Amino acid sequence: MLAILDRDGVINQDSAAFVKSPDEWIALPGSLEAIARLSQAGWKVVIATNQSGLARGLFTMQSLQAMHQKMRVELAKLGGHVDSIFICPHGPDDGCGCRKPLPGLFQNILHRYKVSPQQCRAVGDSLRDIQAANAVGCPSWLVRTGNGEKAIASGALPDHCRIQTNLAAVVDEWLSE
Repeated sequence: MLAILDRDGVINQDSAAFVKSPDEWIALPGSLEAIARLSQAGWKVVIATNQSGLARGLFTMQSLQAMHQKMRVELAKLGGHVDSIFICPHGPDDGCGCRKPLPGLFQNILHRYKVSPQQCRAVGDSLRDIQAANAVGCPSWLVRTGNGEKAIASGALPDHCRIQTNLAAVVDEWLSE
């Protein structure tokens, strides 16, 4: 199976001012342990993340790579890994097809890993994460961390979207099936 995870608000703390440096990248409690359990169980783990802070000039690609390196190092200490990270570097007005809620990142992931949507599961903390997953037919889970409560309050989540407390609870559900 393939897990497609959003980053900010699912794996690490989100910030209205953007996560701009490795010092600001702080893992949510239990998230890295959950990813480690998935990778140890043989799942492929991929991150699909909008990073418009690049287009806005709030941080550089080098800073983003340093944040991801910090995540990978912390994850490795727990015996886990992320297979790849797909980013959309564009701003909201750039008209790209990869910025969630559009499905471009998900389409690229499915193509790269040569899997059908039924062979993957997606986790996000915002309506746009769920919309991107649904656009390609990938089963989706919303977590209450990050922007999750706001997404629930919107009333716009599809009926088939499952809701869990956090990434660890989602992984518990998946690994118990």
